[in-house]
This record gives sequence, C-alpha cells and structure tokens, in this order.
Amino acid sequence: MSDQQYTPPTVWEPKESGGKFASINRPVAGATHDKALSVGKHPFQLYSLATPNGVKASIMLEELLALGHEGAEYDAWLINIGEGDQFGSGFVELNPNSKIPALADHTTEPPTRVFESGSILLYLAEKFGELLPKEHVVRTETMNWLFWQMGSAPFLGGGFGHFYAYAPVKLEYPIDRYAMEAKRQLDVLDRHLAENAYMAGSEYTIADIAIWSWYGQLVLGRLYDAAEFLQVESYEHVMRWAKEIDGRPAVQRGRMVNRTFGEPETQLHERHDASDFDTKTQDKIGQS
Repeated sequence: MSDQQYTPPTVWEPKESGGKFASINRPVAGATHDKALSVGKHPFQLYSLATPNGVKASIMLEELLALGHEGAEYDAWLINIGEGDQFGSGFVELNPNSKIPALADHTTEPPTRVFESGSILLYLAEKFGELLPKEHVVRTETMNWLFWQMGSAPFLGGGFGHFYAYAPVKLEYPIDRYAMEAKRQLDVLDRHLAENAYMAGSEYTIADIAIWSWYGQLVLGRLYDAAEFLQVESYEHVMRWAKEIDGRPAVQRGRMVNRTFGEPETQLHERHDASDFDTKTQDKIGQS
C-alpha cells in the first residue's frame, strides 16, 4: 500500500488490501461453505450483528413488542461477519447479497425472506401498522427520510468510516473527501431537526430508527471514535434528537441484541426470550 500516485491497470485484478475486514472482502457472490441456519420457536427469525444496520431490525422488533404486539416475538441469531458466517449456504439463501441483517417471517407459508435493513423496517411497519404514519403527507415524509438514510449512510460507513478508522494507511484525500460529506449530511439533519421533533415531524417513525442507528450513534460517540474529529457537539439539534431516542427502553434493548463488543453487560449475543436481557448478557453468563 502506498499514498503515492496510483495508475489503474487496464484490467483490475483482486489483491490483498490489508485493513480490517480485508479477509472477508471478495469480488464474487455466493456461498463459501455449507451451513444451515438455526430456527427458533418465534414467528420471526433474525440473523444479524449489532452494527448500525443490524440494530435497526432489533430496535424495530423491540419497539413493536413494547407497543404490545406479541406477534413480533423473535429469535435473534448471531451472524459473525468477521468470521464469514454471512457466506454460509443458509444465510446466502436468505440474503443473496450476504449482508446483515436478514429476517425470516415464519407466519407465512413458505416463510418470507426479508433482506436490506430498510426493507425490514418497512415490512414490519406495514405488517403491524406501527411507526409508519397512514396520512399521505407524513407517510411520504417518513419514506423520504428512510430512503435518504439508505442512500447517504454508505458515504458515512464505507466512505468516511473505512478510510478514517479501518484502512491500512491514513490517506488525506479520501479522509477529507468523506469527512466533508459526513459533515454536510449532519448539517442536513441539524437544519431539519431544528424545526422538527422527529424526522417526519411530530411522530417517531421508522425513519428515526434508520437514521439514529447511524447518525445518532455517531454523534453519541459510538462510531469510529470520530466525534471530536467531526465536531459533533456543534450539531445541537441532532444531539438533542439522538439523546432522546437513546433513552427509549426499546432502543436500549435493541442495541444489545447480537452485540459482541463493548461492556459485557451490554452484550446479548443471542436473544430467544424477553427475559434474556436480564439473565443472558455476557456479564451474567457463567455466574450461576
């Protein structure tokens, strides 16, 4: 690797790039090994990891349960992307793109597969009639911001996050390029939230779940150790909104699901019952 001028070859060929996640990056799709997915007893089976995309699904399911929808009960199975679990044959059948989260709805026959975090949020919102307003203007605004997140976050994650935190060498040009875009996006949010309690107005919706999982956690100092670098405290309206959502019990539970990092008491590697939050976090395992 070098920060000197790079001249692309006539035909690109893959090579070892170094950096975090390099071992699981490849230019082809499909399964690398045979491995069936486990299936639990609940209507929904979630296969995930507590990344910003992953927590969207678990937060949504916890919010639905908090609203009294017993039919939203779920099993959450850990997919360790660092070890290549997403390339197992069962997971690839569920999501041919080999990305978490992926969801199977076993209330249908055959079970319905749902992949892409935004699609999961929309699927669950429509199935249970929650967190997606019915009134035309507010529903459209919710969808506007949901799709804004889906289109914008790759610049924050694969762009800024990769070059700032994960690339094997620190290169000024890509870090500056994506830092500028990350700050522009934060400014978009800050200006909007200066005039709105939530992304779609006065209601908490799936747009808030989607955007908070990335940008809320960013300003709360949980992504890339970049809060000071990006001067996140200057986005006071985003900070207000992020802290409010962070205080929701369902959000706090959802963040713990399939979490394998951080303090042991915040890690619930798998979730198969509501009581698991009290009895099966990593600080509790092995104490009895």
